[in-house]
Amino acid sequence: GHPPGHPHPPGGGGAAKSSATVSRNLNRFSTFVKSGGEAFVLGEASGFVKDGDKLCVVLGPRGPEWQENPYPFQCSIEDPTKQTKFKGMKSYIAYKLVPSHTGQQVHRRYKHFDWLYGRLAEKFPVISVPHLPEKQATGRFEEDFISKRRKGLAWWMDHMCSHPVLAQCDAFQHFLTCPSTDEKAWKQGKRKAEKDEMVGANFFLTISVPIGPGASLDLQEVESQVDGFKAFTKKMDESALQLNHTANEFARKQVTGFKKEYQKVGHSFKCLSQAFELDQQAFSAGLNQAIAFTAEAYDAIGDLFADQPRQDLDPVMDLLALYQGHLANFPDIIHVQKGALTKVKESKRHVEEGKMELQKAEGIQERCNIISFATLAEINHFHKIRVRDFKSQMQHFLQQQILFFQKVTQKLEEALHKYDSV
Repeated sequence: GHPPGHPHPPGGGGAAKSSATVSRNLNRFSTFVKSGGEAFVLGEASGFVKDGDKLCVVLGPRGPEWQENPYPFQCSIEDPTKQTKFKGMKSYIAYKLVPSHTGQQVHRRYKHFDWLYGRLAEKFPVISVPHLPEKQATGRFEEDFISKRRKGLAWWMDHMCSHPVLAQCDAFQHFLTCPSTDEKAWKQGKRKAEKDEMVGANFFLTISVPIGPGASLDLQEVESQVDGFKAFTKKMDESALQLNHTANEFARKQVTGFKKEYQKVGHSFKCLSQAFELDQQAFSAGLNQAIAFTAEAYDAIGDLFADQPRQDLDPVMDLLALYQGHLANFPDIIHVQKGALTKVKESKRHVEEGKMELQKAEGIQERCNIISFATLAEINHFHKIRVRDFKSQMQHFLQQQILFFQKVTQKLEEALHKYDSV
């Protein structure tokens, strides 16, 4: 039956036909409903798709993929500057963005990033829009926090630019290219993005997928791929949490514990050299100096330990934070896909029971196919970027670790040489 307030759909003569609609989901809070996935699958979305809004999923070597962005670009985020408005009454922090495809710098505040994130998260039900780094300062002091947030935003920006769909979307392009000084143009573009009709259910209308024989996906296969991915994200989420915790602990120990321990050793050597100085023998002066130098080396090594996490562990944790955001997005994306599959199964059953025309069921299956293509393309993209990011971050981590131990070794060798002439 129908929940109150939903008239029976037109068409369908007798009573038998009218009960044949696929039942609507009564849970208005389900993501499948909220995202517009349900309305789309049931064929209730209608809108005119402009050429500029079309999104293509193509079949790549690993299955469905988003069509590559023909004009790839990057965007750097420079260190933020304090700016003021109302003749200096109010100050805020603005980041300098330089997109490579325009070369024109623009200034954006965190609230602009926030606005954009909100628009995109609403517009794209089956795309993982990367989460923004925290707004609130929780760092040791402001400078630290601001530079940490900039690094988080740099990762965010990289993921936006690397995504074939997000990178080309109007709201993002407006955000990257509208001159900071042109308040009017900014408001216009903002209003246009907020009036965008191709959101939610209509978003799915913009997706075109491969057609022809052999192009439609096998439902069973899609289901097992999505289930496999679901298990993967759960495991990745657990291990990311674990690694983040371990790295955090390790960084804390280096900054406080290790530093203190090495400096204790240094202090003890220093005391020894001071004791030796009391002998006032000319021939032992070299030894005393060498031991004093060893003490300084240990002191310096303690400082090296304390400075190290920001070179290697912090960047790993920045990356994990970004990925934890993605992993938090996927349950909803998977839910939309699952909802679509359920409707297909239901409609097949209805056809077998003679409660639904085949044509209607085929429409439902076709639209589910579109959601499946988009979901699998998104999963593929996630894996591709993940391999790229973790490879480069792990390389960076190990390179920094090696440099660190080389610096430590160098300090110890310098100390050792001081004894050559004793």
